[in-house]
Amino acid sequence: MSSPQPHFTLFSMKGLPPNPWKVVMILEELGLEYESVYLDIGKGDHKLESHTKHNPNGRAPTLIDHKNNDFVVWESCAIVQYLVEKYDTERKISFAGFEDRILLSQWLFFQASGQGPYFGQAGWFTFFTPRRSRAHRTVPQGDVRVIGVLDATLATRQWLVGDKPSAADLSFVVESCRGEGRSCGWDGLKVDEFPHFKRWHNELLARPAVAKTIAMWDETRSG
Repeated sequence: MSSPQPHFTLFSMKGLPPNPWKVVMILEELGLEYESVYLDIGKGDHKLESHTKHNPNGRAPTLIDHKNNDFVVWESCAIVQYLVEKYDTERKISFAGFEDRILLSQWLFFQASGQGPYFGQAGWFTFFTPRRSRAHRTVPQGDVRVIGVLDATLATRQWLVGDKPSAADLSFVVESCRGEGRSCGWDGLKVDEFPHFKRWHNELLARPAVAKTIAMWDETRSG
């Protein structure tokens, strides 16, 4: 007897790529059932027709909603927005008001266009360049600028939007904890200089769904 089809299929990747884990975190926060299909980037799985027929960009994550006529959405922040708009009916990590929904989108755009590229570059230098090159690496100004924007915002409020943690806040967590020891930073970056960012990041890490996601991510990185 075959097992029932899960609500979602998530094309993901093991190891360092952070974007799929951003989606996992939202699925876990909302208690939604999903099955992860791990693409091996070393073998080129992400470019196989079995994946590109769903996502012509050939990158992960890609989400298929089997309870919505197999609706497909890709790009991590678009997936996050889809999940909260359609399935967060209790507004656990989203908002009913129009203005707050726009502000949530604003931070998703900033994460995708600001934090993602800058921290991704930092990750490349940290994990994939020779150690002798790392010793001479300075912290890119983009890293500092992104964290500075978050720190300045969080100096005046506890969360990015409204009075509760939302998908806006959660979208930043995975990229921010790729450094060793979940230190929310990279070589040479003095996170203590951004106390509001550090407080916020650590409060998010304490959430059960976030902790579970990070543990799963770590397991794929070490397996």
